[in-house]
Formats: sequence, structure tokens, C-alpha cells
Amino acid sequence: MTDPADLSVTLVDGYVDEPAHFGVPPYISTYPRFTAGAIVDAGVPESNVTYHTIDELREDRGKWADVADADLFVYIGGMTVPGKYVGGTPAEPDEVRELAWVAEGVSVMGGPIRFGVGEENAGAQEMQRQDLDYDFLAMADVEAAAYDLVDSGLEGFENRYRDNDELDRWAAKGAFVVEQHPNHPEYLICELETSRGCAYRCSFCTEPMYGDPAFRTPESVVGEVEALYDRGVRHLRLGRQADILAYGGDGEAPNPEALRRLYGGIREVAPDLGTLHLDNMNPITVVKWPEKAREGIRIIAEHNTPGDTAAFGLESADPLVQEENHLNVTADECFRAIEIVNEEAGWRPGDDPADAPTHGTGAANRLPKLLPGINLLHGLKGERAETFEHNKQFLQRVYDAGLMVRRINIRQVMAFEGTEMADEGANIAKAHKKRFKRYKKEVREEIDRPMLRRLAPVGTVLPDVHLEYHQDGRTFGRQLGTYPLLVGIPGERGLGETIDVAVVDHGYRSVTGVPYPLDPNAASMDELTAIPGIGDRTAGDIVVNRPYDSAGDVDASEVDFSKFTGDYPADPRAD
Repeated sequence: MTDPADLSVTLVDGYVDEPAHFGVPPYISTYPRFTAGAIVDAGVPESNVTYHTIDELREDRGKWADVADADLFVYIGGMTVPGKYVGGTPAEPDEVRELAWVAEGVSVMGGPIRFGVGEENAGAQEMQRQDLDYDFLAMADVEAAAYDLVDSGLEGFENRYRDNDELDRWAAKGAFVVEQHPNHPEYLICELETSRGCAYRCSFCTEPMYGDPAFRTPESVVGEVEALYDRGVRHLRLGRQADILAYGGDGEAPNPEALRRLYGGIREVAPDLGTLHLDNMNPITVVKWPEKAREGIRIIAEHNTPGDTAAFGLESADPLVQEENHLNVTADECFRAIEIVNEEAGWRPGDDPADAPTHGTGAANRLPKLLPGINLLHGLKGERAETFEHNKQFLQRVYDAGLMVRRINIRQVMAFEGTEMADEGANIAKAHKKRFKRYKKEVREEIDRPMLRRLAPVGTVLPDVHLEYHQDGRTFGRQLGTYPLLVGIPGERGLGETIDVAVVDHGYRSVTGVPYPLDPNAASMDELTAIPGIGDRTAGDIVVNRPYDSAGDVDASEVDFSKFTGDYPADPRAD
């Protein structure tokens, strides 16, 4: 029997993307970390475990030797809700197959539940896992398969799901692999799992495949955070759950005490976090238990970092679609939940939380602490022309009420059984394709842009924007977070740098910004003219009259130049 202490193991991350789980850079999912922890728990030394992303292997063919020479090679990937990505490109089937051919040792493939490698983005469309010439397929939890495979001397395993006792060990033990990620430490955000499964059974969602919610203890999650923090991680997302408010309870009702232990414990072991965000919150939980929900939301907003988003799965404001797909929240209930989150967490650092939301008035010039995000799905059973109007009217109602939402996510779902249209002989999503495109454009123009102006008024400061790519003479970047704003900055700046930015203009889902604090002695003409109210002539005068002893010496006509220079040159994080 093979001694685990003698094994060499290589993990390749082909990336995952699930409804409650991000894994494309700058995110790293739980799968490779838990798998590494399971392998170490089974007796393999940390020093014998190598981790690579698929992008690393594309850029450096020499690293393929780690796949070829490993006694055990584990591929992790699978996209159940594929999207458009900037930080990385998910593995393609041919690449995944080539990895299996290169591996000379035992090979195993695993990833999201019942999903594997299909014809687009390694699992984006196929509901059946293909083996692609691997020795073993992990049809349940890949971390459990890896543990059992090592424990058996690489002889085999039975497909099974790990339990929370195992996860208590594996989550912390696997933290070491983050140091091998190419984005570590500055531009890497770790997904954290608080639970799997869901108490509800919406027709389109994969999360119920995990069964009813099974919660990890606060101590387990905090222990994992402490291990990640010790390895240099400063950005975290509590994304792996169906409903953060239900954490630690019966799967439906809020449990504020569990949230206090979770968030308070995280802040205690990781005091210098750059990002602490979440993802999913069920609006029905907010309206069914409003007082407990309010308390839980206040706890989250007390401990998180600004710009956080609680994704609300309204899915459709059409009552017929709601009924046909067993959706659990009505449009009116979702509206009330949006109000409550705005009331309890719509404040900005520098505001009095009791005055929330302030919409950026006064000295508070950061993003709000926590706002809802609205998910709308199209292609669901029962969709009709009226569905699009129901959704637009709902979004307009939210805006007209003076409320804020952090993001509106509109997408078409994969075709599940029951979404065929007998009268049109086509899939719903395909039949409504033209209408969907027109409706999506209208929402972007009529709701998204004015909402973004409300959310991030001119002068709002976005700290730590990581610069990612150049396009059309501008540099684009994002903060780390659940759903970060895309920021365009005039000129071509060094990629990979991190700068603070002040907002000067708004697109549909992105903003234009200038470096903050803006130095009037160094600002370019493009940066100066990007500021509303400063044209070419005023910008030219500012440049000609350099140098300035302070920002207050700048004559910018009627423009409040101090919005973009702050207490020049003070640290913008002083608040």
C-alpha cells in the first residue's frame, strides 16, 4: 500500500461558478482549498501538494511537468451559471482532456454537484459529467473523493459527501494553497462556505441538489478565516450559502446570535481585513421575520466593508411565473425587503447609521455598507410578454421610492425540463430572445444609470481599485468584492497597480473616475477635463498656473475641486 507521506499531488483549478459560489480569479473557490486540506488530513505533507490555475498552465508549459510527474493529479472545475470573466478564463474541454493525457499518475476529476465538463467552458451547458479520459470521476464531493483515494492507497473511492466534522478539519488545513495562487496576496478573495443546501425548491436552481441547509459552526468558519489570514489573505466573501440571514438556525428564520458570533469572530481573528462581503440573502426571510432580520442586517453592516451586496432572488415580478416555478417571494414582499435593508444598512462610513440611507450627503463619500442586489431570470416556465413589463414596473417602483439597489442582474437561464413552449414550438428563452435584448437595454438606460448616480454620486471615493486592462486610451479596474463596479480611468496607467479613485461620471453599470486624492500639480489634462464642469479652457488654466501650495489655491470656477483632492494630501482612509 502506498504511504501517503511519499505521495506527490498536483491540483489544477479549472475554475467553478455556481449560484452561490465564485471561483474565477480574483476569486478562489472552496474546492481546491478543501481538497488540499483533505489530502493533508489523509497524511500527505503540505510540501508535497502543488496547486496551479489553468491560466498558469496556459502561460507556462513548463508547469505541465507538475501534472505529468504527480502520483495523484486532481482536476477541479465546472460552470453551472457561466458568465463573462476578466480575471481568468475557465478551462475548455480539450484542455481538461489534455491534462488527463499528460498525467502519468492517478487522475481524478471533480467539481460542482452533478456537473462536469461539457461543450462550453468546461461544464457550462451539460448536465451530465463526462469522464474525458480520467481514471476517476468524483460524482459527489471531490474533497471526500481525494481523502478516500489517498487513504485507500490510490486504489479507489465510493462517491459520497463530506460531513461538517470533516470540513472542520479540511477547511483550515487547506489554507496553505492560497500562497500558490498567482494573485496572492494582494488581489485574491477567498470564498467561504457557511452552509450548503436550501430550504426552498425553486425550479431553476441547483442548490437544492445538496438537500436541506447544513450549517457550519461559527467556530469552524472563524478557524478557517484565521488560517487564511495567517497565510496573508485579506479579502473574504461569505458567498457559499443560500441565505446568510438563516445561518445557524432552522434554515428559514434568522438567527442574529449566530451571525454575531460569526462576524464578530471573523473580525477578532482578522482585524486588518480589506474586504468582508457576502452574497445571498432571501427576501422572504426579511419580510417573514422583520425584527430578527433587522437585527441580523445591523450586525452584518457593523462588521462588513462598504459596497457589500445582499443578492435578492426575486427572479420574476410576474405572478404567473412565480406560481409556475414555485418562487417563494412576491414583488410586494421583495419591495418591502429592499426597504428594510436600505433602512438598516444603507448608511455610509462617516454617517450616523440612524440616518441611513443618506445617498452621499454630507461628509460621507464612500459606498453604502450593505444594499440589496436584484436577480431577475428569464426563460422560466410560464414566461410571457407581460413578464417583461411586470419586471420593469417593479424596478421603476423601487427607483421612484428613493431606494437603492447595488446591482440588477438580468440573465436567461439554462433550459430545464418544462420550459418548452408548445404553442411556439421553441424554448422560452430562444423565443423571447429579441424581446429580452430590448428589455435589458431599456432597464440599463432607464434604471441602472440613474440608480448608479444615486448609489455613487460624483465625488464618491472607491479605495483600492486594482487596475486590470487598457482599452481605448483608458485603464479599467475593480475593487475586490462581491459585485465590484468597473471603473474607467483616463490614460494608460500601470496594470497590476492599486489606486484610490473618485467618481466623476456614470455609465450603465460602470463609472469613470480620477485618481484620489487628485494632485493639481500632477493631474493630466484628461483627468482634469473628466471632472464635471471643468472644460479644456479651465483645465489649461489649472496646468499653466502650477505649482500650487494646496488644493485650495486652484481656481476651478464653480467646480468644488476639493471633492477630488480631499484634505490634500491627506490619507483618504482617515474616516
